[in-house]
Amino acid sequence: MLLLPFFAPAQKLKREDRELAAHLQQHVQYLADDKLEGRRTGTKGEALATEYISQQFKKIGIAPKGTTAYYQPFEIIEGKQINPATHFRVNGQDLAMNTEFFPLAYSPNMHIEALLSLALQEPDMPWFWNLKETLEEAAGNPHFDIDEAVKEKVKDAQKRGATALFIYNTSTVKDGLQFVETDRSDLLSIPVVYLTKEGIQHYFKDESATLEIDLVVDMGIKKRSGTNVIGFVDNGAATTVVLGAHFDHLGYGEDGASLQRGSEKQIHNGADDNASGTAALIELARLLKASKAKKNNYLFIAFSGEELGLYGSKYFTEHPTVDLPRINYMINMDMLGRLNETTKALTIGGFGTSPIWANTFSGGKSKLFTGPIQFRFDSSGSGPSDHTSFYRKDIPVLFYFTGLHSDYHRPTDDADKLNYTGEAQIVKHIYSLIETVNKEGQKLAFTKTREAQLGTSARFSVTLGIMPDYTFNGAGVRVDAVSEARPAQKAGLGAGDVITALGSHPVSSLESYMQALAKFKKGDSTTVHFTRAAETLQRAVTFE
Repeated sequence: MLLLPFFAPAQKLKREDRELAAHLQQHVQYLADDKLEGRRTGTKGEALATEYISQQFKKIGIAPKGTTAYYQPFEIIEGKQINPATHFRVNGQDLAMNTEFFPLAYSPNMHIEALLSLALQEPDMPWFWNLKETLEEAAGNPHFDIDEAVKEKVKDAQKRGATALFIYNTSTVKDGLQFVETDRSDLLSIPVVYLTKEGIQHYFKDESATLEIDLVVDMGIKKRSGTNVIGFVDNGAATTVVLGAHFDHLGYGEDGASLQRGSEKQIHNGADDNASGTAALIELARLLKASKAKKNNYLFIAFSGEELGLYGSKYFTEHPTVDLPRINYMINMDMLGRLNETTKALTIGGFGTSPIWANTFSGGKSKLFTGPIQFRFDSSGSGPSDHTSFYRKDIPVLFYFTGLHSDYHRPTDDADKLNYTGEAQIVKHIYSLIETVNKEGQKLAFTKTREAQLGTSARFSVTLGIMPDYTFNGAGVRVDAVSEARPAQKAGLGAGDVITALGSHPVSSLESYMQALAKFKKGDSTTVHFTRAAETLQRAVTFE
């Protein structure tokens, strides 16, 4: 208890509040311990976290409601990987992967054997292409795209009889080519292999030499698994309330979401993000198991894969373990550990997703426990956390969040920096809200709200007004939802459509979509190309 910061010295706490704060601290300290190595989805640390959460549910008396006891495993397709069978042999000697060669992600799988010379470009043989001239001509051109240049060159070479294209660069201009595992563009018709300066120096220095080539390109799908942890309190009610929090975090920052600068490998413990929300979930399970509020059943879900793009919550809403239409509402808790001692500000999102929320909060202290909390409301039902997946299914949501801070997505988000007494006040408030709504004994009405804009660091001044499906693994960007009265809706796009191009700019991934948006400004018109079921369509769109 001596470790509890902020409010503890400033006020006398009831015994039950002290115990609640201590429980929260205990959960966070375990989940944010170094031995869990940042709880990255698909790792041993994630498995330790799932075991801890399920054991807490079991201890409380919460029944399992996963697909395997408390667990609901799901698959994450991360992109492409170079399989071990890939090799490049020259005169019987193996080139080293990555240091001397690597295939590009849009290269097809193929086995090629040939006897050739670097200087010749003969039909039915692999060709070599030096990027030097192309790069020097494009220097200073902000619209030059090296991958598009390579693809055009490959198509031309293939038409002229090349069976593969080996690319290298002798200029001082950096080309930036690499194997991009998240590349979703269509495969080309012949293999494309990049030879590094070391590879060229060791094996291809003599342009007149005859070389025996043995190339195998073997790429596959890179996968990992995640696991949701799900518990249930069955009160025999007609409706079910879902309480959720994601427990995964960034591991060592391998997935690129870390805001830490520098090359040193460090554990991202994610105490606030989101061991704090997971701790609140466990404690609310404890309180609601003993509660007399029986007009709803209660489903408690600890989501994984949130940091990768809401994978766990989206998977649950597509593969629910309870009847989805009987879900009354969903409360999501993400980063509850930094209630500021001065402002005491707590943001509650989803306020506009049902009329009940305004009615409930307008009752003030007569209905809800508020303690020292000052509420800030956001009407939107969508955003970068797991409540979005439920909002997409027309389920009312609330999203609790104490705000960003300087330790967000950095290795410094540690357990000793959290305000456990403040979090205890938030848990008490959420519990009081659930009890208050329970007294009404009704199925909540759902209302649509404005859409939160896609969050990104890309520099663009326009938006189509879509929410992308972050879990989509095909080529293009699949639309999860469209905003009212925005360009996408006006153009006739809808959920499930897959955007493949904006004007002349191809869209193969979310990154290329954002790059395409950056080409336009407000007032510009173009054509959006997309697929709907098996049909290829296009519509005129004007950016506002």
